[in-house]
Amino acid sequence: MRGRVMTAAHAASMVGAPVFGWDVGGAHVKVSVADASGVPCDVAQWACPLWQGLDHLERAIDHVFERWPEARAAAAQHVITMTGEMVDLFPDRAAGVRGLSGVLAARLGPRTRFFAGADGWLDAAACAEKWRAVASANWLATAQWLATRVPDALLVDIGSTTTDIIPVVGGRVVAQGTNDAARLVSGELVYQGVVRTPLCGVAHQIVFRDQTTNVMNEWFATSADVYRLTGELWPAHDQHPAADNGPKTEAASRVRLARMIGFDAADATETEWRRFAQRWRHEQLAILATNLSRVRVAHPALAGAPIVGAGCGRFLAAALAGHDGRDYIDFAVLAGVTPAGAQQADLAEWVATCAPGVAVALLAGTGIHLEVAQTA
Repeated sequence: MRGRVMTAAHAASMVGAPVFGWDVGGAHVKVSVADASGVPCDVAQWACPLWQGLDHLERAIDHVFERWPEARAAAAQHVITMTGEMVDLFPDRAAGVRGLSGVLAARLGPRTRFFAGADGWLDAAACAEKWRAVASANWLATAQWLATRVPDALLVDIGSTTTDIIPVVGGRVVAQGTNDAARLVSGELVYQGVVRTPLCGVAHQIVFRDQTTNVMNEWFATSADVYRLTGELWPAHDQHPAADNGPKTEAASRVRLARMIGFDAADATETEWRRFAQRWRHEQLAILATNLSRVRVAHPALAGAPIVGAGCGRFLAAALAGHDGRDYIDFAVLAGVTPAGAQQADLAEWVATCAPGVAVALLAGTGIHLEVAQTA
């Protein structure tokens, strides 16, 4: 578990029932709380490998109750978005939505609602019929809230596993894809992240010591090893085991990176392995840049629009903005949290990392419901 403890002042500022915003993914559960003024005051994330069983979700809910006892109250409002329905625990996505919504509603109480985009907020019973609107809609929640703050923007949310690239034009979400399958086609969904992505999914060939070498198609190393060596991965975001279940240290990361090209860590210097990590970073950034270009070209109005960065890998979103000569806006700043002082910096980091959970809490707290312009 990671996050920031709600201060007494924030707790006192909560008027009426608090709003808890949930993003239930296949690998993590992220939960936020917004205060009466509509500003996030606490956020936390727990590792939750759903593919291993629903008991992991049950434990995550227990952690939420331990952190925020008021979340158990009948008056507590819980608003939820999800992507966890796609894990191979379930036979299909419809069953996943039914299963997750059923568990969550049973544990969280009668004021639990699920984000369904243009279909609004649904109870668990309605999720069974409208599961397509609920499934993997977390990107839409973030973009829908963002559209109330920045009329023209490219949302780039880079997480542990995936990247969402979402266009907002004229205060409306104009994504070409309405589901994961269509968004993979449009480039609005890219399975590249900064923690869990296997490096054999980043490049099949890579340069080492000025030579191009084939990459082993084995789960020897992940993107966490790369960003651990570049110094860009915040340790608190590194919540899953390493590829070999070994230590999450720079020395162990060098061992895992070396295996990708048939070397041992002792075969090169620390400097060479850091340089090699930068090469992997370059390859992953190029994949993201290609897909960003695809989305941008589809929307000429966004030629000079800023990039809004979210997710634990948003340092790459900032790099994309710099490469394109665009302004960069951090999601946490838009949400009213600036990194002034250590405590606020910690909160800002988690607000941006857990953007969909924050977004659903803010949307529900303000009663905002937007028209979403989408084409299949």
